Amino acid sequence: MPLTCQRSKWPVAQGWRDGPAHVNVPASEKTESPMKFASPLVRGTLVQRYKRFLADVRLDDGTVVTATCPNTGSMIGLREPGQTVWLSTSDSPTRKYRHTWEMVEHDQGKGGRLVGINTSHPNKLVEEAIRAGKMPKLDGYAELKREQKYGRNSRIDILLSDPGKGLCYVEIKNVHLSRSPAVAEFPDSVTERGAKHLDELADMVREGHRAVMVFLIQRSDTKRFVLAPDIDPGYVAAFDRAATAGVEMMAVRCKLSESGISVDKPVPVERAV
Repeated sequence: MPLTCQRSKWPVAQGWRDGPAHVNVPASEKTESPMKFASPLVRGTLVQRYKRFLADVRLDDGTVVTATCPNTGSMIGLREPGQTVWLSTSDSPTRKYRHTWEMVEHDQGKGGRLVGINTSHPNKLVEEAIRAGKMPKLDGYAELKREQKYGRNSRIDILLSDPGKGLCYVEIKNVHLSRSPAVAEFPDSVTERGAKHLDELADMVREGHRAVMVFLIQRSDTKRFVLAPDIDPGYVAAFDRAATAGVEMMAVRCKLSESGISVDKPVPVERAV
């Protein structure tokens, strides 16, 4: 059953195919729809990540290729030479680099676990999860729109609307950092933009709307989500302001394989380790 927005100091919402930007999502049409890669991922060994958006990878056949790195963060623990990585491939003639870095194996003492580093996937993953009814706290809305203008010259990742429930603004952040076993952290670098988004969500609550911050964890080995104040105290301050204003905080982890990614289950949101 859909749950109404709860306003409290710590409102916590627990709970690949691109779709159109504006869709109806009635319960009768919800289906299980994990994101599938267009073709099997290619395995290799990381040689180096450089210039922020590029990585050299030695494929299993010995070929060294340059892949795009779709992640602007520091990628702490996930960019070490020698780590096993997984790349997608594209035959598009307009692309300079055929390969894209999708995942890396991260070993915290229990064997390598897949971690998704492509920050272009979370919005699609959350949309698919809403369609499939896997995020009950975001259920029951008549319409879903992507990338709608709002706030201070920004675009909201997902806007849910319904004649009876009103508007729900959903911001999504990709999470891949983990410095302790079973604990996911955000952010992995200073993000003034991320803090701005939290303040804008708080503004929407003050205007009488619902606002939800979703931390999409692209790893399956986590049981908790916490903030990283040692990396970005400014973001933590913005988180506190948003939570006090009534923004709901939600974290969900994913299932990952070489063939696809899907939202798995919610994990508790905690302020610190």
